[in-house]
Amino acid sequence: MTPRLFIGLFLATALCLPLAACGKKGPNQPPGPHSDVTYPRVYPPD
Repeated sequence: MTPRLFIGLFLATALCLPLAACGKKGPNQPPGPHSDVTYPRVYPPD
């Protein structure tokens, strides 16, 4: 790879990676209303 191409790829990566997290807040949530979620949030004790 030429140095010019390497610098271009590096700059494109450095500029685009922060945009991947735009608009995301908090942990992942299951889809649908909380009353209809069928799997438990924690494992039951044995």
